[in-house]
Amino acid sequence: MSIDENTAARVAKLARIKVEPARLPALAGEFNTILGFIEQLSEVDVEGVAPMTSVTPQRLARRVDEVTDGSQQPAVLANAPDAREGFFAVPKVVE
Repeated sequence: MSIDENTAARVAKLARIKVEPARLPALAGEFNTILGFIEQLSEVDVEGVAPMTSVTPQRLARRVDEVTDGSQQPAVLANAPDAREGFFAVPKVVE
C-alpha cells in the first residue's frame, strides 16, 4: 500500500493537524515508511506463539475484596471548609 499526497492531506485533516502543502510529500514519505515497517512485521512467523500482555510472566498481586468504610472519615473531613455531623456542609443551591 502506498500513500500519496492527497491521502496524506486527508489523514492530516482527519487528525486536525495543519500541514503546509510544501510538507505533504515528506509526510506521505513518512507514512509510507511506517507502512513498510508494518509490512515487515506481517512476515514474521508467529505460529505457536501464545498471545501475551508482557514479556515477563508476572501475575498481579491479589487481595480479598472486602467492603469497608475506609476508616478515613476524620482525615477527609479535616480538609473540608465546613463539616457537620460527619458530612460535608455545602451552601443550599436550590430554592
